Amino acid sequence: MTAPLVEAQDLTVEYRAEGGGTVKAVGGVSFSIQRGETLGLVGESGCGKSSLGRALLRLEPAKSGRVLFDGQDISALSQSALRPLRRRMQLVFQDPVASLNPRMTVGAILSEALTIHGLFEGPARGPRVAELLEQVGLRPDAANRHPHEFSGGQRQRVGIARALAVQPDFVVLDEPVSALDVSIQAQIINLLMELQHALSLTFLFIAHDLSVVRHLSHRVGVMYLGHVVELASAAQIFEAPLHPYTQALLASVPRLPPAPPRPRTALKGDPPSPLQPPAGCPFHPRCPVAVERCQTQRPLLRVVGEGQCVACHLQGG
Repeated sequence: MTAPLVEAQDLTVEYRAEGGGTVKAVGGVSFSIQRGETLGLVGESGCGKSSLGRALLRLEPAKSGRVLFDGQDISALSQSALRPLRRRMQLVFQDPVASLNPRMTVGAILSEALTIHGLFEGPARGPRVAELLEQVGLRPDAANRHPHEFSGGQRQRVGIARALAVQPDFVVLDEPVSALDVSIQAQIINLLMELQHALSLTFLFIAHDLSVVRHLSHRVGVMYLGHVVELASAAQIFEAPLHPYTQALLASVPRLPPAPPRPRTALKGDPPSPLQPPAGCPFHPRCPVAVERCQTQRPLLRVVGEGQCVACHLQGG
């Protein structure tokens, strides 16, 4: 197997909470993403998905651990040393309204990234902007319009075009379809798949809609309270989940006939506060099968099958 394009090694992200205390948004997470792969990242709101994605791009500082990009440790690089790598790592935001400057035309929005990185200067700028718009399914004359003149799906296409403007290798997609109508979601997902194939892109796809994740992802990581509790191929996650939390997430998704309903997994209570995470396994206060060991010893993510990793004392010994 070739070396991964992106790798997180024991990555931890912490924030200072109002009124004192520390929130450990990401707690010692390790995984890798292969070139051309889409890794889906799912979990409840507040579990640390977006913090993890931003830390991989060095948009959030890591408390500890390392991020390797194309074999290079970028964790301690200065901003000036990191700048040449910025064009290779891009982000598509969740909200296409808030992420686009309403005072700028679409052409100016796309040109801004090119200007910052000194790309396609002079007479080459206009054709590049037109090419980007056509890549995402918009007419070239859209460059003369402002974001408020577009629908939500069209605005997200502009956001995707902006990320592609500097010809990146790795794109973090932070819930890019959650603010869109269901019919538009399918169009954007299909567009992303086409772009990945055409441009050899690598994606981290952050989402909470499991059906969307299954459609787009090669592998899926499941996060709970700052930790990855299961990591496997999309087929393994959706057909044979091992962690009780993953099973509960999938059981909550309605299935239409002829697919048989999944067994219901009852969860107790609400997610614990990240200000006061429980000892041992972070999921044990809500887990229907927790044993005494779960209350004191946090399980490590380990391989228990054919590439399937799970952090559970009841799986794999």
